Amino acid sequence: MTFVAPDPTLQALAPRPGPRSKTDLFVSFSWLALQGFGGVLAIVQRELVEKKQWMTLEEFVDDWAVAQILPGPNVVNLSLMIGDRYFGMRGALAALAGMLALPLVIVLLLAALLGGVAELPATQGALRGMGAVAAGLIAATGIKLIAALKLNVMGLTACWAFAILALLCIGYLRLPLIWVLLCLGAPACWLAYQRLGRDPAQGNTE
Repeated sequence: MTFVAPDPTLQALAPRPGPRSKTDLFVSFSWLALQGFGGVLAIVQRELVEKKQWMTLEEFVDDWAVAQILPGPNVVNLSLMIGDRYFGMRGALAALAGMLALPLVIVLLLAALLGGVAELPATQGALRGMGAVAAGLIAATGIKLIAALKLNVMGLTACWAFAILALLCIGYLRLPLIWVLLCLGAPACWLAYQRLGRDPAQGNTE
């Protein structure tokens, strides 16, 4: 029997997996919210990109960048964007409801159960331990997302330069986020615009 390699062109034209319905959106984001309680970024990237394949890694980085600079929680903004992309306003509301409904119930229950023990040393120690785990999850996900920068229109060197400058401004100088976005985001947008103007084909990587 002769093995025939799959045609990359046919693979590119194959329909991309996506949510089957608004109910699927609601259930999927409810499951995401429950898994990522306190640290959603790592869970969202694994579920949407690696498991469900609703997005490519590059698309996830682009959408997450937009969600990051918009007001409100990042993952909530991302759920609205994905829901709207597939089913319009109703899809956005379904994804948002899935993202918030069950966590809201859990938070209210925990507040009622743990309100009297929140100041105990054991409780404070547990919270600090969970904070360390959440930081590790975010750092690991950030390392995984670095691969997507290879296809960024600005180029890998410029991406690294802006990333290091942002880390220094926020982590070391403790500058307000709004000033970091204005001082670094504006020149980054200008550079990307210039690169796209010189080579319009880079604007379409699909």
